[in-house]
Amino acid sequence: MIENCENENLPSNWTLRRISEISERVSVGFVGITSPHFTDANNGVPLIRSQNIRNGKINFQNLAFVTKEFHHKNKKSQLKEGDVIVVRVGENRGDTCILKNEFYEANCANVVFFRPQKGYGKFVELFLRSSIGQHSLISLTTGSAQGVINTKSIAELIVPLPPTEEALEISDLFESIEGKIDLLHRQNKTLEQLAETLFRQWFVEEAEEGWEVGTLEDEFEFIMGQSPSGETLNENKEGMIFFQGRSDFGFRFPEPRVYTTLATRIAKSLDTLVSVRAPVGDINMAFEECCLGRGVAAFRYRHKPEFYSYTYYKMRSLAEQIKQFEDCGTVFGSIGKDDFKKLECIIPPNELILRFQENVKPIDDKIKSNTKQVSTLTQLRDTLLPKLMNGQVRIEN
Repeated sequence: MIENCENENLPSNWTLRRISEISERVSVGFVGITSPHFTDANNGVPLIRSQNIRNGKINFQNLAFVTKEFHHKNKKSQLKEGDVIVVRVGENRGDTCILKNEFYEANCANVVFFRPQKGYGKFVELFLRSSIGQHSLISLTTGSAQGVINTKSIAELIVPLPPTEEALEISDLFESIEGKIDLLHRQNKTLEQLAETLFRQWFVEEAEEGWEVGTLEDEFEFIMGQSPSGETLNENKEGMIFFQGRSDFGFRFPEPRVYTTLATRIAKSLDTLVSVRAPVGDINMAFEECCLGRGVAAFRYRHKPEFYSYTYYKMRSLAEQIKQFEDCGTVFGSIGKDDFKKLECIIPPNELILRFQENVKPIDDKIKSNTKQVSTLTQLRDTLLPKLMNGQVRIEN
């Protein structure tokens, strides 16, 4: 038995149960599917693999599909709505999600899945995603350097269970928080698409022949990043946020991970950030003042630094030109200061730039506000989750 939970601190009406005791079955997805069994989306059945599960959700962008013949033949790896799926191998092993009604039918490979009894599916998934559950899952890793979590170990994992009604209340609370987070993410994507469409219409589709042609330096000031000494870097939030490169970028704003006590090259809040080392040309915006490593450059409009919306969408419109430098490095692609200075671009009339900024600034401000709200809700979720999972905080409080 795997003693991953303690009984003494649980509320009196909670129990400890193995996953195998509360599930119809604990199974492993098919291992070793060969190419003849794959097909296209129109003729196949979705195949959920480890790379499709990230941060508690299914990533639909890189789904593979297997033939219907394969799916119907391999009943032991067939998924149903309500199944909890756990990644058993790879860099994201331990990542967990619950299958909702995304598919009419689906199969799986290289993951472990189980179907908890009615009322507990979401709760058990939340427990496994909590810091307590993640620690328990990762501690089960065995085997080679890559590491594997085997089916038997997951089946033996012990989960604290409240009464069904309380489990459903906890599940509903987190469904509500995560639903709000998803809504804000979708709204941000829609808002950015709206602003980008406006930029393309005004400055590309309706561009006039008489507009001046200049270089990037004519419109924008920019600084190239320079990494501080490694001794100054920390994850304890000491000093200023530090972004090394593209790996820190998010949808619109980078995700803070590392800080430095000796900031060198500094970007201001709402400066446009461009990755300058492989991969070259990805675009983000600084949420707040930050230190830039050598993989990032920061841009702001030369004539009115507060025109951050125009700067951001102009740099996005030039992304393909910038990305051409991806193949120019000796080993890794990169773009330098002199390359940016020579980059040609059309310079629109000042009054049109002003009008665009006035129209799009409220959109970008809403994106920033939504992002801040997402951060607050995510922190609330991650703080509450482990405490609710072991009864330290009760739902009525």
